[in-house]
Amino acid sequence: MSKEIPYKIYLDEKDIPSSWYNMRADMKNKPAPLLNPGTRQPMTAQELSGVFCEELVKQELDETTPYIEIPQEIRDFYKMYRPAPLVRAYCLEKKLGTPAKIYYKFEGNNTSGSHKLNSAIAQAYYAKKQGLKGVTTETGAGQWGTALSMACAYFELDCKVFMVKVSYEQKPFRREVMRTYGASVTPSPSETTEVGRKILAEHPGTTGSLGCAISEAVEVATHNEGYRYVLGSVLNQVLLHQSVIGLEAKAAFDKYGIRPDMIIGCAGGGSNLGGLIAPFMGEKLRGEADYRIIAVEPASCPSFTRGKYAYDFCDTGMICPLAKMYTLGSGFIPAPNHAGGLRFHGMSTTLSQLYHDGYMEAVTAKQTDVFEAAEYFARVEGILPAPESSHAIKVAIDEAKKCKETGEEKTILFGLTGTGYFDLVAYEKFNNGEMDDYIPTDAELEEALSRLP
Repeated sequence: MSKEIPYKIYLDEKDIPSSWYNMRADMKNKPAPLLNPGTRQPMTAQELSGVFCEELVKQELDETTPYIEIPQEIRDFYKMYRPAPLVRAYCLEKKLGTPAKIYYKFEGNNTSGSHKLNSAIAQAYYAKKQGLKGVTTETGAGQWGTALSMACAYFELDCKVFMVKVSYEQKPFRREVMRTYGASVTPSPSETTEVGRKILAEHPGTTGSLGCAISEAVEVATHNEGYRYVLGSVLNQVLLHQSVIGLEAKAAFDKYGIRPDMIIGCAGGGSNLGGLIAPFMGEKLRGEADYRIIAVEPASCPSFTRGKYAYDFCDTGMICPLAKMYTLGSGFIPAPNHAGGLRFHGMSTTLSQLYHDGYMEAVTAKQTDVFEAAEYFARVEGILPAPESSHAIKVAIDEAKKCKETGEEKTILFGLTGTGYFDLVAYEKFNNGEMDDYIPTDAELEEALSRLP
């Protein structure tokens, strides 16, 4: 190609997507519906609206509309930090000595420090539009809680966050950013809710999990008038909002006539991965193009690679709807690894269906290998990455090394979901040689999976 590729491909403000892309519209096999935990029948819009905002319920259930318009108020907010750059990792390519061309979509250039703000502002907007007092939520590593607290401050909404206890203790600075934006932050499981007290009684001294925190947040939302629960990953509506990541990445590639061969993203509940791959997966589903899509999950919480594709509760307290997904069991409490945003026992129903149908693959990465890749990337590319997105970095480096061995000039895209400057306790543990690689045994997983509904 004659046109020189810059280090960073920037789009113009006018190139911010005007619509979100809904992958489900192009899926032949739709994700299985959410089920009522009592009747085991598909959840109706009326039932879901008791937990979620009404407009978000419509988005959650919409399987036919390929493009959903982004309200102007949300697009105006996006202008503060979007479009986000697509970066050519020239320094990394040179250091590796690979013929591969490596790109990453950087989502850490906003105050919340991650991609989570893309959906947080949308969910806060719809809550405000509905006339609610506030919202409740859970957060793992804290990126989602930080983003939601920022969005709620913007729309003057109350924000109650239940933060997984191990992350609450490991990431005090993330917690304080949430409080700076006006959110209340409670370590989960806590004594403040009925379900929290029950979990503590059954698991004394537990470090918590996203499933525990979800249960507490839902309980508070449903017991307080004028509040609704919002979720930062897993749900169809969240993947929809996050599609701005992939839409911008594809527009940047199209600007220079580039087509990625493989797309790599970290996978916890599915928000980053689903958003990054959205338009590329759409082309794949429609038979217009083919891409190799790789989900990378922690070896300590391997829902895709070692889980079961079945209906399960999204929360440990078993009060939320059942979702058909790759799951390790709602009672599974992962080891307290430092990639807190990936410590969810299940996976997005949309991504689970796509994985089950063979449209994407999944691999695991051990924690120490991930931090080794993170530090290597930081020294070469100058960005300290979040532990979550460092899973994608690890596999991108592995794939680039394979290209060096074979001589193939593959084009690799991975998602850099955010920065790791609030994760320095984790980096300290790694640098001090105090980080371990706990991987659950088959017996542990079988025990958790034996309790599937």
